Amino acid sequence: MTNRQITLAKRPEGDVSANCFASVDAPMPVPGPGQVLVKVDWLSIDPTIRMWMAMDTYLPAIEIGAPIRSAGLGTVVESNNDDVPVGTVLFGTPGWQQYAVMGPKDQVVPEGVDPTAALSVFGITGLTAYFGLMEIGQPKQGETVVVSGAAGATGSVAGQIAKLNGCRVVGIAGSDDKCRWLTEELGFDAAINYRTQNVAKALKDACPDGIDVFFDNVGGEILEAALANLALRGRVVMCGAISQYNDAVPPPGPRNLSVLISQRGRMEGFIILDFLPRAGEAIAQLATWVMSGQLKYKVDVMDGLDGAPEALQKLFSGANEGKMLVKL
Repeated sequence: MTNRQITLAKRPEGDVSANCFASVDAPMPVPGPGQVLVKVDWLSIDPTIRMWMAMDTYLPAIEIGAPIRSAGLGTVVESNNDDVPVGTVLFGTPGWQQYAVMGPKDQVVPEGVDPTAALSVFGITGLTAYFGLMEIGQPKQGETVVVSGAAGATGSVAGQIAKLNGCRVVGIAGSDDKCRWLTEELGFDAAINYRTQNVAKALKDACPDGIDVFFDNVGGEILEAALANLALRGRVVMCGAISQYNDAVPPPGPRNLSVLISQRGRMEGFIILDFLPRAGEAIAQLATWVMSGQLKYKVDVMDGLDGAPEALQKLFSGANEGKMLVKL
């Protein structure tokens, strides 16, 4: 038997193109002591994959010729670990391949949990939204929270959590349909279409008392516009900067960081890996909100391993609706 993989053929320069990837048949991996072999069932497609393809970040860059690194779910088909029997579903980082070796540090997915939920609202997406907003943003009841990339997997959850904590929430998204989804289905107080509106002016109109918490998934000009409308002691949560990931040369700015001085503001980045030891507390709260109908999520599923490159490209064109997943 062979193991079908999609590997990194070359590092991206600008937009991720098809020639960055290669489809290969590799030998079937063999689990070592304490390890298991899983059949990969689902892949989580996240913007950070683009960064891993290009350079060292908080993790080393993917090596040329190696499978594209990606979170996902797999079912154990061979086990050298008595605590992880055949049939167990594991969450980890199997990568873009049909089979992967996983270990005792990977997480068991409880029986009955929907895999799309396990990879979205109860997975890295939900945890990122929860800890980024609650720990870094620290919203208080009555404050104004603005979320960029608000119709995306993380942004949509972060905005709903802000509403559940008594905040006024404004989302920034890339189409009128996405804006309507935010306000009509998710309960956002207002939404701004960054493709058709002047974001700086729209933020001033929607946030007359300024922005207390800005949950940023985009960076660039939208971050600059939010800083221009920051309230006194406002907080900026640096979750992502997807608008810049494909830039060959980093763009200048934001040009108005000095706003943080006059407004006594705070800007802080975070990596969800720092909060994984506390995942249980977040999942418990997220599950309560989901089961009560107070927290909604959306997934965008593509079928087949060969669809993974296109799924990644959809994230950067804004064509995805909700959490981007690939079902093998």
